[in-house]
Amino acid sequence: MIGGKFLNITDFYNIRCKSNKKTRIRKQKSCNRTKKHTFWQKNDIFFPYLFVELENCCNFALCKSYTNNKKYYIMKEDWKKTADGWYSYEYPRAAMTADAVIFGFDGQDLQVLLVERGIEPYKGCWAFPGGFLKMTETIEECARRELMEETGLESGYMEQLGVFSDVARDPRGRVITTAFYALVRMTEVKGGDDAAEARWFRIKDVPRLAFDHDRILRVAVQRLREDLHFRPIGFELLDKRFSIPQLQRLYESILDIRFDRRNFQKKMLSTGILVDTGEKDEAAKHRAGMLYEFNKEQYDAMKRDGSMRLEF
Repeated sequence: MIGGKFLNITDFYNIRCKSNKKTRIRKQKSCNRTKKHTFWQKNDIFFPYLFVELENCCNFALCKSYTNNKKYYIMKEDWKKTADGWYSYEYPRAAMTADAVIFGFDGQDLQVLLVERGIEPYKGCWAFPGGFLKMTETIEECARRELMEETGLESGYMEQLGVFSDVARDPRGRVITTAFYALVRMTEVKGGDDAAEARWFRIKDVPRLAFDHDRILRVAVQRLREDLHFRPIGFELLDKRFSIPQLQRLYESILDIRFDRRNFQKKMLSTGILVDTGEKDEAAKHRAGMLYEFNKEQYDAMKRDGSMRLEF
């Protein structure tokens, strides 16, 4: 591999061989193919390949793709042969972790789920549920597993928030994390595994977090506010049936602003994504309002034609 790129046959000859084209072709055909290895790597654009080691061929090895039948050469000196006969490159490897940013709503304020770390580093500090990736799982499976182990909570839909790779983000070494975020109806949680405690916090009451989780939280809150304008994500935080005042309080807690009651109700009803159930909110302290349900069919139709956008 030269300059971090796979070489095709033409580039290989132009760089490493000095003879004319016919001689170069004969030289390539005369190479003795001695060993074959199948290299499987998930989610790789070069998957799978048949690696054929060539002798007397300028210290290069041939890489042939099963998918498009193209041939590539890479430097054999960059390879390291493992005990099971597989090849890998000799370069430092970073550890991978996954973190879960879970939002909830208690009827008054937006909440986020945190765990108290029970081990170093940052023992006693609060952080997002998360941990190291196992070799047998995907990064999203890692996030779900750690969430369950450390809080007892199982989330449905999770969306990838981003990859955070600051060099000094983790004192244990070179660690890259992928953060996911989800919206759930709040339930009781309990610390488990290496988490001493799990607890819901109001966004305004979140303490200083371990690692770079303060930055991750800021990114997650900003993503949540942006998404609120294009899809009704807030409905995942409410009961199946809800009142307009409850929906307004949710939007106010996410966006951190106040709405005029009549204007908000008019805006939400005009979208067509709310269905009047014909029932009243008997639990209301003052004047009982009507209860509504989310119209997913209408929302899906608006999403397809691109008309789903809420302006506040």
